[in-house]
Amino acid sequence: MASHSASTNTQTDMVPPSKVLIVGAGIGGLFLALLLDKAGIDYEIYERSPESQTLGSVLSLNVNILPAFEQIGLYEELLALSARTDALRFMYDDLRTVASLSLENLKEEVGYDCLLLSRSMLYQLLKSKVPTGKIHFGKKVVSSEQNNEEVTIMCEDGTRYCGSILVGADGINSGVRKQMYSQLKKENKLPSTDSEEQDKGYVCLMGTTSPLDAEEYPFVESKNAVYNHIVGGGSNFSWSEFNVGEKRVCWIVVLQQTSLSPAEAKRLRNSEWSTNVSEETLDVIKNLRVPGGRSIGDLVVSTPDGEVCRVFLEDQVYETWYHGRTVLIGDAAHKLLSSAGQGAVTALQDALILANCLYDLSSQSPESIQNAFQSYKTQRIPHVKEEGAANRTNALFLHGQTLWERTVRYLAIHLVPQSVKHSFILKGASYRPQIAFLPQTPKRGSGHVLPQQPSKRYEAQQQKTKYSDAAIAATIAPEAEHAPTVTAVV
Repeated sequence: MASHSASTNTQTDMVPPSKVLIVGAGIGGLFLALLLDKAGIDYEIYERSPESQTLGSVLSLNVNILPAFEQIGLYEELLALSARTDALRFMYDDLRTVASLSLENLKEEVGYDCLLLSRSMLYQLLKSKVPTGKIHFGKKVVSSEQNNEEVTIMCEDGTRYCGSILVGADGINSGVRKQMYSQLKKENKLPSTDSEEQDKGYVCLMGTTSPLDAEEYPFVESKNAVYNHIVGGGSNFSWSEFNVGEKRVCWIVVLQQTSLSPAEAKRLRNSEWSTNVSEETLDVIKNLRVPGGRSIGDLVVSTPDGEVCRVFLEDQVYETWYHGRTVLIGDAAHKLLSSAGQGAVTALQDALILANCLYDLSSQSPESIQNAFQSYKTQRIPHVKEEGAANRTNALFLHGQTLWERTVRYLAIHLVPQSVKHSFILKGASYRPQIAFLPQTPKRGSGHVLPQQPSKRYEAQQQKTKYSDAAIAATIAPEAEHAPTVTAVV
């Protein structure tokens, strides 16, 4: 594979990777695939599961990613699938509302509503836009190797695939990350912090119901989302329900890890998304009350068989995001505590910024690829860390069960002014990255928007087109000036 020197290329002659191997067909991997397709970069997706996965619960998409969905023409489809969030209601287990946060007037300032939908809805939407044959299911990657020319992945079934870049989009327990870290450890290049396990975490049980009877659940027909969050006074549980469109309800039950034995916590930390949830576990949560005289048990019964799942959530931002021709996105690079269903946004943002950097590759040389990966991490890491800190605070507020956490929650509810909470939301809304190689979505709302690193290649192409159009116009103008006048005869 020939390498091209960056010094001999013009900006419009930049050389994208010949093929990107994406491991993981989750939300981040699928979104990256769509962006690479828009960029004219070839790719293939390899997913370990034998078929499409619809596990999970609620997702929250907001101003931090919605402009990008406008760019690729999916915004209106998202609106049709989702419900708009008006407010968060915070309750104790006797269903007394002790606090609420209104979002009704937020759109005027940020330009977008906060949309709630189920993970499966977004997954199916993204998957439907990926060309047939680009996703290969039943491909568990067991090892990889790379050199100056290419990277090769080996699958459990004995197949091998080669490309110029490998993207690990394979989640919290990323096999790509483990293989990369193993190699770095052998070379004594892995930071000690990347080999440490974090103890802080939460066990989540979750699901999305089938379409519900509107007579029994009248709120499911509303396009305004009902977001109820309840904290148990005499238990270690907290739980939430959300209507998300298509007459479905997402539900989540969270158990703080500090209430688990060390052995159980370690076992769950090493597990992946699982539908192996025992009847005994479901019996424990079935009587947790939600508004309307209903319970979590009612929602569990309405969830399709095999789609109640369990996952262990941790809080860790890794230092090492790339090595050689391999790079990580989403949960593979950073495990952030889930906060009101916004975990997917960070993976989508990772995919977006990585696609921007790959579009601007000056060559396929190892040096050029390293520079692209470094630019990706430099652009993303401050925002990931900021999001991680915000999620820790939100998780403490929403799920914390220790005496200290209950005290902090009480003070936050009763002493922090709404204006302060509102200012935090506006600050977070200022980061709204866009796809640098597509026409930009005009700014919406009155709030501040952080500047974004532009695409040198795209700007050069636009400038070239501008000069070309001007030259054509200059050629046509004199000809039009001297053209003979034709007089109509009546």
